[in-house]
Amino acid sequence: MTTTPSPEAPAPGGRVTANGVDMYYEVHGQGDPLVLLHGALTGIGSGFGALLPELARQRRVIAVEMQAHGRTPDIDRPLRVEHLARDIAALIGELGLGRVDVLGYSMGAGVALQLALDRPGLVRRLVLVSMAFHSEGMYPEVVQGIEHLSPQDLEGTPFHEEYTALAPDPGGWAALVERVKDMDAPGNAPEWTRGQVRSVAAPVLLVTGDADIVRPEHAAEMFRLLGGGVPGDLAGLPDARLAVLPGTTHTGAVHRERYLAPMVAEFLAAA
Repeated sequence: MTTTPSPEAPAPGGRVTANGVDMYYEVHGQGDPLVLLHGALTGIGSGFGALLPELARQRRVIAVEMQAHGRTPDIDRPLRVEHLARDIAALIGELGLGRVDVLGYSMGAGVALQLALDRPGLVRRLVLVSMAFHSEGMYPEVVQGIEHLSPQDLEGTPFHEEYTALAPDPGGWAALVERVKDMDAPGNAPEWTRGQVRSVAAPVLLVTGDADIVRPEHAAEMFRLLGGGVPGDLAGLPDARLAVLPGTTHTGAVHRERYLAPMVAEFLAAA
């Protein structure tokens, strides 16, 4: 059962039961649907900031808060991209969105990729921001840092403040951090084979920061696996695109809306 917000309502939020998850979502703007999937430990506000209203100038943006994040409560199952991808597929069906474009950031990019692999008929175009298809694509010190992360390390950050202000259980922050650590632990971390990446049917805009947690050579490899890295003047432009945002860290990537919003809009509008 869904509750769809009125276009005139000042609060754009709604809730839908998707694959057993009481999921919170917001709808902004009008036009063709674009689903936004946030990164780990963030919600809609801290996850997308000024990028969301920029995208909503031309699209109907459906921004989602996934299991245990933001206003969506946790359920009794581990965080895994395959579970979250099924949740998003169910949300798309419950809201009657049909075929959608999807923009995912970090964890959300992994969910978007998994959705495109599991349900290719649901995904028209993909924007994957700051993701690695294999843990070897990230700097080793980043992987080690996640293993030793504690909830206290993030107290006072915008992620923590947003969570305590909005979550159904404001005291659940430590549990969320442990869930994320478990998801990224060796043996659980989301990874895809090169063959799976090659098999993605949807055109992809791959975005990374030049100071991201993802190594630039890994982003270039993923770009090639998606069909990029060809001499366009001879072979024609591929469906895949690669954007490297200058002077941009992992946490800053989705907050470079002046760069990102026009690139995304142009990519999604391409024939």
